[in-house]
Amino acid sequence: MGADLLAPLMFAGALLLIFSGYPVAFSLGGTALAFVFIGEQAGLLSWGLLRAMPSRIFGVMSNFILLAVPFFIFMGTMLEKSRLAEDLLTTIGQLFGVVRGGLAIAVVFVGALLAAATGVVGASVVAMGLISMPVMLRYGYSEELSSGVITAAGTLGQIIPPSIVLIVLADQLGISVGDLFIGALVPGVALASLYALYAGGVALLWPDVAPALPADTRDISPGRLAQRVLLVMLPPLVLILLVLGSIFAGVATPTEAGALGAVGAMALAAANGRLSMDALHETMDETMRLTSMVMFLLVGSTAFSLVFRGLGGDFWVEGLLTNLPGGVIGFLLVANLVIFLLGFFIDFFEIAFIIIPLLQAPAARLLPPEFGATADAALVWFGVMVGMNLQTSFLTPPFGFALFYLRGVAPDEVATTQIYRGAVPFIVIQVLGLLALTLYPEMVTWAL
Repeated sequence: MGADLLAPLMFAGALLLIFSGYPVAFSLGGTALAFVFIGEQAGLLSWGLLRAMPSRIFGVMSNFILLAVPFFIFMGTMLEKSRLAEDLLTTIGQLFGVVRGGLAIAVVFVGALLAAATGVVGASVVAMGLISMPVMLRYGYSEELSSGVITAAGTLGQIIPPSIVLIVLADQLGISVGDLFIGALVPGVALASLYALYAGGVALLWPDVAPALPADTRDISPGRLAQRVLLVMLPPLVLILLVLGSIFAGVATPTEAGALGAVGAMALAAANGRLSMDALHETMDETMRLTSMVMFLLVGSTAFSLVFRGLGGDFWVEGLLTNLPGGVIGFLLVANLVIFLLGFFIDFFEIAFIIIPLLQAPAARLLPPEFGATADAALVWFGVMVGMNLQTSFLTPPFGFALFYLRGVAPDEVATTQIYRGAVPFIVIQVLGLLALTLYPEMVTWAL
């Protein structure tokens, strides 16, 4: 059996194990061990290849950029567990409550903020579903609009900085986290704005679908409302701006900025009298759980990539993708289709550690200068496109992760078909966003 056949078989074997429901980290590691044995029997590999594993794992564990992941998870989870996100929703709801659709706009704003800080679709959608869906239904919002707004806002964490999704993408693509944050800023804000505009348009055309809040819930003096905005809404915004500003200005690395964000989130919780031991324990438990998942995936993917490259798999993938009909367009279509379909079945981190390293070399070779003056600029554009594509996948029925997460926490009176219908307009917005990103790459590369 030749090396040109073993590499495709190894890739297919790993996907088969993953789709069978076996844990992804162990699927990757187990496939690597199996194909080292097969390669050794075929005279193509040696068990000595695995001697490189300790140094590879040490490189992963000492990766300073990836240290930002637990900090940003901690920051977003603390904002959620201390109920500061719920306070934000209430305050913004009162601020826009006089306007039809104002509560939906508030959900988009808070969802984007929480999703960006947490960066995990499941956590964001579940949190927003528990916090905002009962409120929206109580005040007469339709099930479809409520579901669509919550799932769409929850997936914004794929692309709005600061986001652990962007940090992992930058690491796997070998580009600057700060550059990817800057590149994702305009598309992310534009998507959130389009979501809010859609919610406002629906409220304008169909007032019964998204009514204004009842007068008794808005019975608050302008002075009192201004005080709530200053005390509840402004501090988290300032924290996010400080975190992003320190990265953009080059004052702090993403890891240092993440540490600042984690400490700042605790300070905000303490200032509001919410820094309880229960909230702290829940936050640390969630941070440890998600970080451990990422680390296990990294170790498994490191073993997989070591053996896969030993079999020449990286050359096989690069040759396959760079010789597609249509050149750059063919590559983008295939890459987007693969990422979109895999997004139905496996989590972002798994896609990032398995697929993105295989796409990095073809993207760096094919995308400049059409999608960036340099290879790094083109890879920044590619990273933003991957984030937006996955966001679309997570929203798309019948397998979209965000829809399943919301189904798990939505009230019984909300039907699954209503959740699906509610997501459709936001999928259209996503597709338009991907098209705009392709036609106008300057949306991402303007500062690079």
